[in-house]
Amino acid sequence: MRVRLRAEGVHDMGLKAPSIVTFMLSVILTVIVLTSQFFGAEIPWLTGHESWALLASYTILMLGCMVRGM
Repeated sequence: MRVRLRAEGVHDMGLKAPSIVTFMLSVILTVIVLTSQFFGAEIPWLTGHESWALLASYTILMLGCMVRGM
């Protein structure tokens, strides 16, 4: 993927596949959120905050693709 910046020209963005730990952390958090939402599981720190937890899961996965060593 190429990104064009005004002053510097064209740069490569350098996306990569996330590590297995980052990917699994994101998947586990997503499964927990979906279990709570669709099956009515009561999880004390999650109940009422499912959308924020799902956003956190996606953010972890996105950062795993953009940041080296995560």
